[in-house]
Amino acid sequence: MAIELPTLLVIPTGIGCSVGGYAGDAIPSARLLAGASGCLITHPNVMNGAALYWSDPRIKYVEGFGLDGFATGEIVLRSVRQQRIGLLLDAGIETELRLRHLQVAEACKASLGLNIGPVVTTEVPLDISFHEGRSGSSWGFLAQVDALLEAGEKLKKAGSTAIAVVTRFPDDLGSAVLDSYRKGNGVDVLAGAEAVISHLLVKHLYLPCAHAPALSALPLDAGLDPRAAGEELGHTFLPCVLVGLDKAPDLVQVKRANGVEDCQIQGSLHVDQLGALVAPDGALGGAAVLSCLERNVPLIVVSNSNVLRVTAKALGLDKDSLSNNKRVVLHANSYCEAAGFITLLREGINIESVCRPISHIS
Repeated sequence: MAIELPTLLVIPTGIGCSVGGYAGDAIPSARLLAGASGCLITHPNVMNGAALYWSDPRIKYVEGFGLDGFATGEIVLRSVRQQRIGLLLDAGIETELRLRHLQVAEACKASLGLNIGPVVTTEVPLDISFHEGRSGSSWGFLAQVDALLEAGEKLKKAGSTAIAVVTRFPDDLGSAVLDSYRKGNGVDVLAGAEAVISHLLVKHLYLPCAHAPALSALPLDAGLDPRAAGEELGHTFLPCVLVGLDKAPDLVQVKRANGVEDCQIQGSLHVDQLGALVAPDGALGGAAVLSCLERNVPLIVVSNSNVLRVTAKALGLDKDSLSNNKRVVLHANSYCEAAGFITLLREGINIESVCRPISHIS
């Protein structure tokens, strides 16, 4: 059997991706790519399905800031047997909703064997608001950044090696945007704010981190899109976050003085080992994608509609531009086709050999 081909899967959050724009709807695609590659690195947005989750030792659960750091060579991913997950709660969460989340954590400890604790609550409510960018993507504003980071520091000092953060998000009941999203259209208005919160914590602490919003339950909707159903199964979004963080790799900062030694830590993964990157066409402007392009990591661009317009063509990566450079850029119509490309790369098969007509050797 061919050795694994470490592959990075990026599906940016809050941009309305047809696959990956909802809670957990990209999990089947991630499982497929993990099977094709033998080792898949991806972010919580891809794997979080609220009350639904999928554990796979071949999938590395890495928050977006950490994922960018890995792609730029600033972070090495070190495998662990289990993380000790600290629970960070927003002081703005009401008593009953807080209890719901604590009971989820206790259930995951009792039923799944997760190592959870301690629990720290922020000194003041974090006061989060939602906003929309010009492109139609979502983003958020956090009024009490210091309170968030101070709570994170307390957890790290108390021995937590990963952090699950739960913050009170504004309820948007009855809004046209939410109604459209539940029916399978539009952008997840929560996603941009979630990314801001987790990025801040990981950048400050260099611990694995993932976010779960605290919200009031929504009324039943007979017209609910299947992709949105996972978000409405229970009282919280916390179960998938706790399961994902349980074996999330450590984020080891690489220093110039000992970068080589860090890369050789047993069980660690460095960007130089990366064999492929998979990303949606239109969403190719992120740090991870651009860094991998600089390193000539094969890029598999997947047709996955979203509100952004940073396409392969806009970056000069369309097929006509590939004849005079070293980059390998492959265009896939689906994640099934992307899995086929990964298998070809992993097995060392010339991609042109399975295409027809076959060109002459020049």
